[in-house]
Amino acid sequence: MNDTLFPALLRYWRGRRGLSQLALALEADVSARHLSFLESGRARPSEEMVLRLFSVLAAPLREQNQALAAAGFAPRFAEPGLDAMAPEVDQALNQMMAQHEPFPLTVLSLDGTVVRSNRAAQTLFGAFIAKPEALRQPLDMYSLLFDEQLMRPFVVDWESLARSMVARLHRERLQRGDAKLGPVLERVLSFPDVPRAWRQPDFSTEAHPTLRVRLERGELRVGFLVTVTVFSAPQQVTLDELRIESCFPLDEATREACERFARAPGTRKRPPLVGSRGV
Repeated sequence: MNDTLFPALLRYWRGRRGLSQLALALEADVSARHLSFLESGRARPSEEMVLRLFSVLAAPLREQNQALAAAGFAPRFAEPGLDAMAPEVDQALNQMMAQHEPFPLTVLSLDGTVVRSNRAAQTLFGAFIAKPEALRQPLDMYSLLFDEQLMRPFVVDWESLARSMVARLHRERLQRGDAKLGPVLERVLSFPDVPRAWRQPDFSTEAHPTLRVRLERGELRVGFLVTVTVFSAPQQVTLDELRIESCFPLDEATREACERFARAPGTRKRPPLVGSRGV
């Protein structure tokens, strides 16, 4: 056990959640005296105590593994690669992508990397890439929507959408305390014409549970309501960090455009645009 790291992590996460020692002790059903000893390093936690405290603090699974390691225990939550997920989870993702056709659905990692997508996402979004030669693998949703060589020129009211995405990224970084999100935020803020004011979280901006995205390129015009789905009680770091973004048509014209793309000859043979795996 690291005699200083675990107490520091415990104090850090308690501070992030805005809890006093007494409040955390009551929530976790431990004595305030014992919690004080844990934070000062005068007492060592059991494995069960680590999990109890960091669960009450709503720490992400990756951070719970780090707390366990700091206390001298093995990680509890596995982190299998995306190609090594349980067969039933893999099948469920594939079924979700297939059943959402002819509308786009993408599976993202925590940093926005597109790890899977259905055929609709690959073909429809591919029609809104300004310079296909500028695409780089692995693709990520932030580059697609913030890079002027990709989809950004065709996003209607881009500034409003971009502000919402940055605000959501700020909130998730603050909530999760995940070190992976810091570099992502810095990269997003470095794109041209991103206001410097966006570097600070704007809590006056209402946090909507969904996003509205409209794309226009010539005669092709589509609009989607985008929802985000996460796994409940995933018990794996990999699943804890996956985001499933589903696009639902905002109007009949969008529905017809998606159906037209699905019927187009050669659609099934078109190489994938986004994600390392599709259906």
